[in-house]
Amino acid sequence: MKRKRTFKSYCLGIESTADDFSVGISTFGGEILANVVSAYIPPEGGIHPREAARHHAEVASKVLKEAFKKAGIKPQNLSIIAFSQGPGLGPCLRTGATVARALASYLGIPLVGINHCVAHIEIGKLKTGAKDPVTLYVSGGNTIVSAFDSGRYRVFGETLDIALGNCLDVFAREAGLRQRVGEPFGAVVEKLAEKGKRLISLPYTVKGMDLSFSGLLTSATNLLKKGEYKLEDLCYSLQETVFSMVTEVTERALAHTEKKEVLLTGGVAANKRLQSMIKTIAEEHDAEFCVVPSEFAIDNGAMITWTGILAYTHGVATPIQKSFVKLRWRLEEVEVTWVR
Repeated sequence: MKRKRTFKSYCLGIESTADDFSVGISTFGGEILANVVSAYIPPEGGIHPREAARHHAEVASKVLKEAFKKAGIKPQNLSIIAFSQGPGLGPCLRTGATVARALASYLGIPLVGINHCVAHIEIGKLKTGAKDPVTLYVSGGNTIVSAFDSGRYRVFGETLDIALGNCLDVFAREAGLRQRVGEPFGAVVEKLAEKGKRLISLPYTVKGMDLSFSGLLTSATNLLKKGEYKLEDLCYSLQETVFSMVTEVTERALAHTEKKEVLLTGGVAANKRLQSMIKTIAEEHDAEFCVVPSEFAIDNGAMITWTGILAYTHGVATPIQKSFVKLRWRLEEVEVTWVR
C-alpha cells in the first residue's frame, strides 16, 4: 500500500555511476540542502566495479540518513526521487537504481532517471548562472565539448579512447604517487606540475574536433620508466599537452557557435591550470568564463537532484518498470525539454 503524503517541493537525488555514492536533497527552487558523498577508494589500481558497488550498498543507509539530517527534512516530505540512470559502471548504476526504486515505491512518489553527463552541465549552470554556454566537461570517465541546439546538448568534440581524468589517474598510479583521503590523483599531478620547468615533447592528438589520449599516456609512461626526466617535468608536460588539446577543441566550438559563455565542469574542472587556459580563450572571444564550484565538480547527488527537478517539472518521469540502467547513454540522446 502506498503511503499517504503531503506535497512538499523537495527532491532527493542518488548518484552512483562510478566510485562515488552520493545523496543530494534540493528544493524545487534550486536550494541545495544536502550533498553527502562517500567515495570508494580501491586498495590499489583503478576502480573495481563490483567492489565499488559493494561499497555503495554498504554505505547507502548511512549516506541517506546523513543527507536527511543535513537537509532537516523527513522522507515523507519528498516529492520525487531522481537517480543516475547512466552512463556509468553497470554494478554501480544498478546499486543506486535499486535504492532509488525502493524509496520511490515505499513513499509512493515519482521516479526520474537522469543522464549523468547532462547533470554535470545543469549543476554547473545552476551554480554559475550560465544560461547557454559551450561546455567543456572533463572527468575520470568523460571528456566532452558540447552546446545546446535544437532541444538537445550536441556533442561538438569528445575523446575517442580514454577520458582526460583517467589519463591523469593512470599516469599517477604508474608513478607511484600517493593520494590523501578524498584527494583525486589529478590534484596530486597538479601539485607536482606546478614545480615543473621543462616542457617535454609528447604526442598531441586532435583529430578534427575529437581527441585521443592513449598514445600520449603511453609515451609519458614510457619516459617515466626510463627515468631520464624529473617527475615534476613529466607532470607539467602531461598537463600542458592534454589541457592544450581540450582547450583547442573548446575554442573551435566557441568560434563556431558564437555563444557568449564557456562553462567548465566535471572533476578535472577543479584544476587551476585548466581553468586559466579556458578563461583565456573565453576572454579572447568576448565570452564569460564560468567554472563549477569544486564541491559540485566531482560526481555528486546534488547534480542529480537538480536535474531531476528540471526534468520532472517539464513533464519527464520514469516508470519503475522502465527504470533499467543505461551503461552507454550518450549526452545527445537526451531530450532537454527544460531549455529553450
